Order: sequence, then structure tokens, then C-alpha cells
Amino acid sequence: METNMYLPKESCYLGPHELYFKKLSKPKNQVMEKNGNNRKLRVCVATCNRADYSKLAPIMFGIKTEPEFFELDVVVLGSHLIDDYGNTYRMIEQDDFDINTRLHTIVRGEDEAAMVESVGLALVKLPDVLNRLKPDIMIVHGDRFDALALATSAALMNIRILHIEGGEVSGTIDDSIRHAITKLAHYHVCCTRSAEQHLISMCEDHDRILLAGCPSYDKLLSAKNKDYMSIIRMWLGDDVKCKDYIVALQHPVTTDIKHSIKMFELTLDALISFNKRTLVLFPNIDAGSKEMVRVMRKKGIEHHPNFRAVKHVPFDQFIQLVAHAGCMIGNSSCGVREVGAFGTPVINLGTRQIGRETGENVLHVRDADTQDKILQALHLQFGKQYPCSKIYGDGNAVPRILKFLKSIDLQEPLQKKFCFPPVKENISQDIDHILETLSALAVDLGGTNLRVAIVSMKGEIVKKYTQFNPKTYEERINLILQMCVEAAAEAVKLNCRILGVGISTGGRVNPQEGIVLHSTKLIQEWNSVDLRTPLSDTLHLPVWVDNDGNCAAMAERKFGQGKGLENFVTLITGTGIGGGIIHQHELIHGSSFCAAELGHLVVSLDGPDCSCGSHGCIEAYASGMALQREAKKLHDEDLLLVEGMSVPKDEAVSALHLIQAAKLGNAKAQSILRTAGTALGLGVVNILHTMNPSLVILSGVLASHYIHIVKDIIRQQALSSVQDVDVVVSDLVDPALLGAASMVLDYTTRRIH
Repeated sequence: METNMYLPKESCYLGPHELYFKKLSKPKNQVMEKNGNNRKLRVCVATCNRADYSKLAPIMFGIKTEPEFFELDVVVLGSHLIDDYGNTYRMIEQDDFDINTRLHTIVRGEDEAAMVESVGLALVKLPDVLNRLKPDIMIVHGDRFDALALATSAALMNIRILHIEGGEVSGTIDDSIRHAITKLAHYHVCCTRSAEQHLISMCEDHDRILLAGCPSYDKLLSAKNKDYMSIIRMWLGDDVKCKDYIVALQHPVTTDIKHSIKMFELTLDALISFNKRTLVLFPNIDAGSKEMVRVMRKKGIEHHPNFRAVKHVPFDQFIQLVAHAGCMIGNSSCGVREVGAFGTPVINLGTRQIGRETGENVLHVRDADTQDKILQALHLQFGKQYPCSKIYGDGNAVPRILKFLKSIDLQEPLQKKFCFPPVKENISQDIDHILETLSALAVDLGGTNLRVAIVSMKGEIVKKYTQFNPKTYEERINLILQMCVEAAAEAVKLNCRILGVGISTGGRVNPQEGIVLHSTKLIQEWNSVDLRTPLSDTLHLPVWVDNDGNCAAMAERKFGQGKGLENFVTLITGTGIGGGIIHQHELIHGSSFCAAELGHLVVSLDGPDCSCGSHGCIEAYASGMALQREAKKLHDEDLLLVEGMSVPKDEAVSALHLIQAAKLGNAKAQSILRTAGTALGLGVVNILHTMNPSLVILSGVLASHYIHIVKDIIRQQALSSVQDVDVVVSDLVDPALLGAASMVLDYTTRRIH
């Protein structure tokens, strides 16, 4: 899983991390949490190479900031200590960590025998080190052969092992090594829900598995560098533009070295033909790496004007390079894991990462056996921008891991217990740091209010925030971002894992691009608005956008009375009138994203003017805005108020006053509501005759006031063949929010399960 990613120097790295972890530091007088130990936990972190240090360093910083709970010992071995690979142990020193032990464990040769001999050499040297340090727990990362030696030594010497990134599936010998370490480890920190399920399926103890996310995401999602162009120019030249270069990172496949060398040769040929500036990083130390370097030199890559070949890049600079690249190509795990955080297009070549969970930014070329295939992939991917993905983490892994470490009870028996759980259903955990509710961030942009909510997988609204919808674009987009950032931060405290953002908005929406094409007059300055990009860039989450009527239909399909139905229609009654159509279990958008504009079905040729510019629409009769218009007319003529009613001078007349007057016997108010209900009923008749759904659901605040009139109109006006179609009032409290959430939850559920 080597990724050629390096952590930055102290001046670039320590500052943000110290500030971040300072916030997590506990008061000095706080007692140990849960573990029942009356002394500090002695933690040994062993790092073997530049890749695993990028995952381990955030944890090391976290441990270092809590000296009242932990003692940290750092052991460095493997390729860290080899000059050809950059002597990367210096990065650890620059990060101000004291290296307790340096072990030269690599036998050079870069072939299969050298890997075996390196494991053997590490096994010979490690016992003395572990006897001297006597750690309570050793943290081991990943699936490298060096990590296998570490886990084997610790297990045989009765030292507890915490394994980072177990349960994942990739390719080559890495899978076997990773799962072997899993069986040796006592505790597990995994990055994805699927990895957690794999560990459970491998009979690991449920209570010793923590779904935390990848520690490197704590750095990735907080990385901001306005001066990224200087980094790009430093590595690729002064004439390179943002999004106009490629990062290439390819390693040997140890189970098929000959083919992987040939594939690397084809990749270089394709990159030469593609004729874009390319940063090529040297491969890792696995068997076959020497031959790959020979291929680079044979093709003159180090001297080619379009290429920059380097052995390593500091991690903070690497982040900026991949974040602003036009494309990344190769077979490194960082391409399918970390790069997704930026939405950068990735071309994954061959089988080295087969089985990895990936975002939609990754294009797989599994049989990369011709130059043309790779070249075609470059043409397809280069320059695209995808939604940011948080499959592998949400930026809060380290706090969870530190809490998990504190919960370890050293008095518990060391002997592992294996479980044989039912794996067909999700397994709920009992301890609070494992229990996290999979949730969505839902946004509802109505004509009056702007609402944001945290919604659980079961459709429960965990927390909701409401503000008046601003009148200008700038104020509105800034408020959306502010409310979403605050809600995402609150979600961590509420133990909710946000999987993505769903937005429900009035107007015509292109859901494929996440753009509001144009809105009704209810929401001003809301035409040609890209909602996906600013939210995705700010929150580092995938974002979905759709019309509010469509969202109401999706809410009913997932959580409401449309659940399990093949065909139904939802009509939402609020400030305006909207709708959504579910046909053969799928939402209908139409050729120009204008399907289900049910509020603008014309039910009278000479009816009142509608906000769409036409007249006689359902919305002109039955919307909250239409009822408010009629209520104001009655009020101006002193015909609205009846005994028991009053409207304070500082309060605007609304549709609710009209409804209240009708309930208290105001005949004119009753007549207006009857006319509004009749218009809605005629619209429903038209829907029944056009779509022939099995159910019509009336949703929104006015639905209960219209339902009986609508049913009467159906009995009077509809064909007998559709009169038996049921019309019901939705029992969902917030259909727009639930529908927005369902876009996230449906997609991520399919991805995870």
C-alpha cells in the first residue's frame, strides 16, 4: 500500500496539528477513561515507510498532546532508513518526535527473496527492542511485510496490538498480509463500514473494533494552502497551470511482477503520447521496483521536457499537488483513498487495488494491456472535477482513536476471543465511541425559510436549524454554508457520521450537475446557481440537489406511504405547489428536468395570474401564497375577521388566518378554500387520467384542509376506472428535508452495502 506520500517539515505541519490537537487536550486533573489503569498507557508506534507514517503521524501528534494519559515510544525501521528512498526518518525528527530505536531491517535486492529475508531480519532484531521498551500496546499500520514482522513479534511477546486499516480489500499479497495481521491484533481501527463488516465476518470481537475513518483524512480535510501555485511550479515548472498536469504513481504487483513492469511501460508510453506535464514518483521498495526504475531510465523520463521524476514529495505539498491536478494515474492506494477527498479524477490501473471502495472519481482500467486503453482513459478523465468523497474518513479519526485507546483495560485477559456473529445484518455495538449514527445533512430552501437538519438512516431528524431565507444570492449561499458547517460540527458531538449533503430547493434543477437552472419568483436571485461545488469544497462531502417536489416524492418512497409502491404521485402544498412522480420505482425528471411541475397544471382558462407568468394554474388557486392573497383582500374589505379572531397590527395577514376564519364559520373564507380545493382536485383528476398511479399523496401544511374536497372532485369528475385510486395525506412531518436526506442515504447505502 506504499503511496510515496510524505509528511511535511515541522514548519508546515506542526502548527495546524498542534492547534487541532490542542483543542482535544483534556484537563490535567481528568482521570483515566474506562480502562481502570492507575498509570499512563505506554504506546509504541512502529513506522516502516513513508506511506504508513502519513497515517500514523496524526495519531502520534494526538498521543503527544495528552502526556497525562500516554507515553509514546517511536520505533523506525524498513525503508525509512534507506538513502535511495529519501532517508525519510528525518521527516519524523523534523516533526519533533524522539526516535527511540532505529532498526535497519531491509535486505536489498528488490525481489521476492529480499522481502522474505527482510521479514526474517526484522524478526531477529525486534525482540531486544520490545524487551527494552516494554510497551502496553503497539500500533501497527496496514499490510506491508515489515508490519507483519512487527505484529508477529509483538503477538509472540504478549504485547497488545492495535491494527490500523484492517478489514480492507485490495489486491496482490497485501490482502493476505493485512488479514494475517488482523488475526494477530487485539484491537482494530478501520476506515469504512465495509471494512468493519469484514472484520466481524473474520470473527473478530465486535467490542474491539472501532470504525474511526482514516487518520490521514484529519490532515487532508483541513489542508488549505492559498499559495498552492508556488508548490505546483516548484515541482513541475513555472509554465504549468492548475488542473493542467498529471501525477503518476505506480508500484510493482508482487504476485505478477513481469506484467506490472509491462503495464508501467505502457503507462509511460501513454503519458508521453498524451503530452501533458507529468510528475512521476518513483515506485516503492517492493519486488520489481528496480526493473520499473530501469524502464523509466530506458525511456528517458528523467530528462524528458514533459516529465519531472522524483523520489518523494513532502506530504503537505503532495496534498496540494493531487488536489489541483488534472488527473492522477497509477495503482497506488492513495489514488483510490486519499485523492477522493479532493474530487480529483483518478485512473486506477491493473489489479493492485482491486476490491477497494472508491468514489465516483476513480476510473478502473483493470486490463491495462494496451497503450490505447490507458490513453483513452486519460482522455476520459483529464480535467474533470468530481464531488469530494469522504468514504475513508470525515476528519475526526484521531479523537475517536484516542478515546478508544483510553478505553483499553490492561487488566483484561490478553488471550484473544473470536466471535462467530450473524453477518447478514448490521451489528450494533455497545460502547459509545463505536456507536455512530449514519446520517445525512439535509437542506430545504423554501420560499420563506431555510432549514438544515441532521437526518438518521431511519428518517429521524436528530437536530434541525431554521433561518429566514435571505433575499439575495450572496446572503443565501453564505448562510447555507454557515449552517451546514455548524450542523456538521454538531453532528460529531451527537455521534452522527455525515455521509453527504442533500438539498431540496424550489425551481427547476439539474440533479446531474447539482445546478438550479432557474427558480420561481418565490426565491429571488436563484437562477443558474451551482450548489454542489461550494458545499462539496467546503464540507468535503458528496452533494445531491433536486427540486422540492421531487424530494417530497423521494421521502415518501423511502420513509412514507409510498414505500414499496411501484407507481405513485406526491403533491406538496406549501408557499407554492410542487410535486413528484415515481414510476416503476424511479423518480421521473423529464428531458429538461421539468417533469412533475404539477403546481402549474392549468385548471381554468380565465383563472388568476400565477407566479410562473401564466394564469389559471393550481398554484394560483391552492398555494399558501394564493390563499394569503385572498385573505388580504378579505381583510382589506373588513370581511376576514369573525368573532373570536384578531390580527395584531404588526402581524401580516396569512393563509392561516383564512383557514382560521373558515373554521369559525366565515362563509367567504370557506368559499375560497372550497375553490382552492376544487382546483387542486381537478389537477389530481388530470394526474389520474395521465399517469394512472396507484396512490396520490398530498403533502405539506395545507394537505389536511384539501383532502376531503379533492376526494369529492375525484368522485364527480374522474373516470370510473381511476376513482378507486386512494388519495391520502402524508404522515411525514418534514418531507422536503427527508427527501433531501434520502438522496444521500439511498446512494451511500448502495455504495456501502
